[in-house]
Amino acid sequence: MALVEMIMPKMGESVMEGTILKWLKKIGDVIAQDEPVLEVATDKVDTEIPAIYAGVLHQILVNEGEVVAVGKPIALISTDKEASAASSPVEVITPAATVQVEATTTKVQTLASPAENRFYSPLVLNIAKEEGIAMQELSFVAGTGAEDRVTKKDILAYVKNRNGQPIVTIQEPVVEKTVVPQKTAQVAISSPAVSFSGQADIIEMDRMRKMIAQRMVESVHISPHVTTFIEVDVTNLVLWREKTKDIFKKREGQGVTYTPVFIEAIARAIRDFPMINSSVEGDKIIVKKDINIGMAAALPTGNLIVPVIHNADQLNLLGLVKKVNDLATRARANQIKPDELSGGTYSMSNIGGFGNEMGTPIIMQPQVAILAFGAIKKKPAVIETPTGDVIAIRHMMFISHSYDHRIIDGALGGKFARKVADYLEAFDLNTVI
Repeated sequence: MALVEMIMPKMGESVMEGTILKWLKKIGDVIAQDEPVLEVATDKVDTEIPAIYAGVLHQILVNEGEVVAVGKPIALISTDKEASAASSPVEVITPAATVQVEATTTKVQTLASPAENRFYSPLVLNIAKEEGIAMQELSFVAGTGAEDRVTKKDILAYVKNRNGQPIVTIQEPVVEKTVVPQKTAQVAISSPAVSFSGQADIIEMDRMRKMIAQRMVESVHISPHVTTFIEVDVTNLVLWREKTKDIFKKREGQGVTYTPVFIEAIARAIRDFPMINSSVEGDKIIVKKDINIGMAAALPTGNLIVPVIHNADQLNLLGLVKKVNDLATRARANQIKPDELSGGTYSMSNIGGFGNEMGTPIIMQPQVAILAFGAIKKKPAVIETPTGDVIAIRHMMFISHSYDHRIIDGALGGKFARKVADYLEAFDLNTVI
């Protein structure tokens, strides 16, 4: 009987591990080549993993909920169907038994200072929550995983040696000498108690919603947000789309939205103000040369995903239209690859699609700014002409620019938003794609 290992594949340049969400096959099932075998969650996206060999699922090596590093075996596939069917299925290894051995042989280490901006897998966070470990305490736990991440083995070893009490020392704030450090950490992150009166539905967050919630809270804590609003006259853009969309639909079989034009304007403005295309690492400002623009897209589930258009400044308008349509279609079908969600240097959100005029978008870390485009509405506006000012009906839109006030002052944040508005207002009505 020939057995081959099915390993955790590399699912993106920066993805080093994944959490097993669900096995789609059970032991003894016949598997065709390229047929999905399991679902895996990373810190970027959920995706199905296909079999690279045809055969029979002989053994499952990793249970649902466990975190596995890229390149590690997750299952055994028998390429000899008859021999595999005749043999008895191998029992799945019980995680608890394995962990107990690992925990007893692992020396628990803690960090001298808390780890900042470190990613924690859903499994590690669940264990920490069940054991009453606050995020501040968790930040002191030494990690042995990729990029010093805390693995399941690390957190269980820490719990075993903790004995109900934290084994790290959290320094007491200088201004609050009488406050117990552990209680301070818990109060800082705990939510107020919720009371229910009358009827109420309790909905458990899915994995993606939990991840979004964590990322949004982290961003607000990391970046002091400031938002600037500018009203833009996009009459030329609206008229251009009206005369172009049917022709383009007939020729290319797909529609034309405003989003590609918005992205083009952002990319041009970033070239004018490159400091907007940066991130902060400690006391250093990292100014990115590549202009990779993320576009927020709502999924049918109500969750949000942000595919990235890499090197957006190197695409013409036709290239942007096709790229935006492709990413939006595959995002709604849950077919986005992890690499297509990583590497963003600036983000945009089209909130106008939901009828919103303006908003205060939250920055996608580690970026330092994000732009939201509101609904386009007809309004009376004053137009300057050679013979004097006149009032005309124009297509107007608000743009909302949120930026990190640590490194972007009001002057830069406002000038950048104004430059985007200028490019949109100067859009050529005779543009051909």
